[in-house]
Amino acid sequence: MTIESLKEKVLAGGSVTREEAAYLAAVENLDALCDAANEISRKFHGNVVDSCSIVNARSGRCGENCKWCAQSVHHNTGCETYDFLDEEEVMRAARINEKEGIRRFSLVTSGRRVSRADVERYCKVIRRLKAETNLYVCVSMGLIGEEEMHMLADAGVERYHCNMETSEKVFSTLCSSHTPDDKKATIAAARKAGLDVCSGGIIGMGESMADRIDFAFELAALDVDSTPINILNPIPGTPLQHTPLISEEDIVRTVALFRFILPHKALRFAGGRMRLSQENMLRIMTGGMNGVLMGDMLTTVSNTIAEDRVLFEKAGMEF
Repeated sequence: MTIESLKEKVLAGGSVTREEAAYLAAVENLDALCDAANEISRKFHGNVVDSCSIVNARSGRCGENCKWCAQSVHHNTGCETYDFLDEEEVMRAARINEKEGIRRFSLVTSGRRVSRADVERYCKVIRRLKAETNLYVCVSMGLIGEEEMHMLADAGVERYHCNMETSEKVFSTLCSSHTPDDKKATIAAARKAGLDVCSGGIIGMGESMADRIDFAFELAALDVDSTPINILNPIPGTPLQHTPLISEEDIVRTVALFRFILPHKALRFAGGRMRLSQENMLRIMTGGMNGVLMGDMLTTVSNTIAEDRVLFEKAGMEF
């Protein structure tokens, strides 16, 4: 078993096993692992960045108890709260992103789920987005059902986002107000409505590398289309506020492993990347990552679009 042999196996259309993924997690030559992951990424995804951005369409006052989240009412974080972002503000954000060349734009709402009546209100904005921009529209509206998914699809939504967040084993230690099965039901409803699915999660919440490998295989079993990888930004006031930061080497290695396990899926560099060195951000973009969530990240900020353009150029990627 070698990095080269496992890379060739994946390039030929095969997949790695858990045993093989564990071997890759332990290899000493991290650059060789990243180079191999980059070959896999470039073969199946080319060198064009799969870019997206989000707007916080409803903020705060969430009744769920996710330990990492600033928007939960169970945590005292000083998070901004509002029910509906003004329609003109949504359109303004969309036009800015379109002008910058970002391809996808997502409306993200806080809370367990959006009511049917509120889905109707959001559909009005979505129809306007489709009529007045050329953006590929995504939404993230919690644990909604198939009826609401069809409403969103009819309005022009193409992809639904519902993060599994972490492995099933770890999830139960971080949230008790809903379960991985609740999320799987939401993903199934999105599929039935003909929507693509974006689902990933956060690394650095106290899980082990073995847990991350489990998580990647669980996502592979769900056959999601896009996987955002966030790095925990410990937010003051949340139960994870004192969680030690994982090393940059661990982050780089995790991305490469996800590429081996999910060779045909978009891997999206998302929240928390601002703390990384320029060297390791570049190593990640040339080590398996092919997508980026750009702009503000709900309750935190990220790299500027101008900074990302420089990063993509250094990585030999087109934007």
